[in-house]
Amino acid sequence: MIDQLKQWIEANREKIEATYHELHGLAEVSWKEHRSTAYLCRELEAMGIAYETFPDITGVIAYVGEEEATPVVGLRADMDALWQLVDGNWQANHSCGHDAHMTMALHALRCVKELGFEPQGRLKVIFQPAEETGEGARTLVQHGVIDDLDHLIGIHVRPYFEVPSGSASPAIRHGAISQVRGKLKGEQAHAARPNLGTNVVDALSLLITAVNAVKVDPTTPMSAKVTMVKAGGDNLNIIPDEAQFGLDLRAQTNEAMEWLLARVLQAIEVAATANGAVVELEPVMQLHAAVPNGEMEQLVASAIAETLGEEKLAPAPVTPGGEDFHCYAVEKPGLATTMIGLGTGLSPGLHHPQMRFDLGTLANGVAVMAASAIKLLGHAPENNS
Repeated sequence: MIDQLKQWIEANREKIEATYHELHGLAEVSWKEHRSTAYLCRELEAMGIAYETFPDITGVIAYVGEEEATPVVGLRADMDALWQLVDGNWQANHSCGHDAHMTMALHALRCVKELGFEPQGRLKVIFQPAEETGEGARTLVQHGVIDDLDHLIGIHVRPYFEVPSGSASPAIRHGAISQVRGKLKGEQAHAARPNLGTNVVDALSLLITAVNAVKVDPTTPMSAKVTMVKAGGDNLNIIPDEAQFGLDLRAQTNEAMEWLLARVLQAIEVAATANGAVVELEPVMQLHAAVPNGEMEQLVASAIAETLGEEKLAPAPVTPGGEDFHCYAVEKPGLATTMIGLGTGLSPGLHHPQMRFDLGTLANGVAVMAASAIKLLGHAPENNS
């Protein structure tokens, strides 16, 4: 069936790129992907594919195969854009490639259907909102979306320096991310009598030094840094009594993140309160590191080799960036997952307002996703094999 799949891809390149342009023009921020949701629903209806939406959130779930059939294989694409300054204007902007991911998942589904593939199980395509908040996957877990899943495959466009253009990797080694906001409370006083107050700027200084002083294991990539501080007002003769700060922590494994977060929070509690200030901490984002699955990676690697060629099979890139896709494997132990890394020649980099990539590589992502689903769900009927 791979030969038929390749022929379908070549015949549908223009349609794939047209879909990308349409979704690119519908860029919407997290939890507001209403036009994108409506677009996907229209396309699925036109294909004759069953789908459902949610009463309280954006997103779409599409299905091929009988409801009770097993195994259940999922393809996942994120939907949201970033809010950023582009050419002097603030706007929703697809600078992380989620428009590409929706395009590839949608056409992988269309490819499977139009080739007449009859799954020995069920194919479930998840168009997920709010990846950029770190809460989209977790929310879909709470909605029961992965309860019936046995396998789940995601995909992400990669920069030119991670995966060569035209190639693909069977996994992406994303790291874990924790972000924390904090408040410091002290006591105001006249700057001429600092002994009568509690200066939160002093507390901030001690806090930053303490975070930077946390000693980490040099064999495991990780980092902790203060990325935002706000304190004081316009009058320079007042000891400030209130401050805000933010932290960004990165670690290559979930175990390393657990260790790092505990040490950093302990350091903050000790240092920030040394001069009598009171500290309050609030976790705002947690993304899990990739959970490697050798069998899934081997299967996807074979799909890459068969559709793109052995020479286009790239090793899994290790990146300090995060992805909420990996929440699914952590929340449901035993769920076999992997995320395809698609080489697209992307530059200057993800989240850059002028991010660009080779649209011709979208067809590669469609091919690998469709081939992976076919491999997991059995063989085509005799007349399509």
